[in-house]
Amino acid sequence: VQLQASGGGLVQAGGSLRLSCTASGLTVYPYGMAWFRQDPGKGRELVAGISWSGGSTYYADSVKGRFTISRDNAKNTVYLQMDSLRPEDTAVYYCARSRGSTYVNVRYDYWGQGTLVTVSS
Repeated sequence: VQLQASGGGLVQAGGSLRLSCTASGLTVYPYGMAWFRQDPGKGRELVAGISWSGGSTYYADSVKGRFTISRDNAKNTVYLQMDSLRPEDTAVYYCARSRGSTYVNVRYDYWGQGTLVTVSS
């Protein structure tokens, strides 16, 4: 039972990456899903969230207009498309499944192992 995050790597500023989070032994439907990130020395930050249907999304101000969260319930996978990357986006990115159908004011009960994104200037 796990969430497997992948797609991280090293990219130059202005570049793009696409993160994937695939569930194994559990389903992403009908739960809210989210991507968090954590930089050493900083707290964990909610980057983006998506409701069970994909009809509602949330983005942190720092990534709004550059990142896009999406989901494919049939593939049991959630994505985070990251464009116009900046050095300050460097962090370990984690996907998580909420206990409910949304992504706000909820607890997250399953977490992926994290994938490192490094943006060079």
